Amino acid sequence: MVFYVLYGKFPTNIQVSAAVYRTAGIPGGIQLRRLTREERSVFPFTDGDFAKTAGQDNPTAFARIQKSPECMILQGEVKDPENLDYLRDSIGLVTWFLDYGGIAVMDPQQLKLYDGELWRKEIFEPSPPKLLNHVVILVSGERDGTKWLHTRGLRKFGRPDLSMHNVPTTQEYGVIDLFNRFIILQAQGDRIPEGKEIQIASLPANLTCHHAGSPDDLDFNNTHVEIRRATSETDLRR
Repeated sequence: MVFYVLYGKFPTNIQVSAAVYRTAGIPGGIQLRRLTREERSVFPFTDGDFAKTAGQDNPTAFARIQKSPECMILQGEVKDPENLDYLRDSIGLVTWFLDYGGIAVMDPQQLKLYDGELWRKEIFEPSPPKLLNHVVILVSGERDGTKWLHTRGLRKFGRPDLSMHNVPTTQEYGVIDLFNRFIILQAQGDRIPEGKEIQIASLPANLTCHHAGSPDDLDFNNTHVEIRRATSETDLRR
């Protein structure tokens, strides 16, 4: 799923250089639509708890988008592509809009707001692309003092997000390392088998992977792979 929301005042004549912006245009299955304040007084992701979370890291840009006269929504799903050209094309389009009237762009799959400079630095300019920059790892405290680590953003690649509960502080960096490996693995097209056993020196033995959830789950807006300690021989199957 591709989903970006741009805020600003945009040209009516959209002419994007394929060479400069590395894009072949709007990918199949993706739609681009424009909203004005007359059509919708409050633009998507600019209010409520979601907006507070997404605006924390870039409060200046978040304040500016509250006054933007227009927004452009690039959204849709690509059917089982053989490569990541759809994402490259979408990124190129977003970059053009940021250069021509855009204040900032929201990536709701990551809960992240980018101004033009940050977008270019993290998303458009890296060569080869930094796949980890498209996914966020969130850390939440749990009642017993452990932590819940989970990702958002892997739906861009048609893959489940990742989750692990009850992580002690001493194992947090090990789980982050594991997540980063799985993010790259999945973004490059691989899949995590049901019941896969994890063998990594920084984490305990007998951790296994289990597919769960649905796109309706608000914590992920996606399915996810739950990583947990195996409780039986069945859980250890590959």
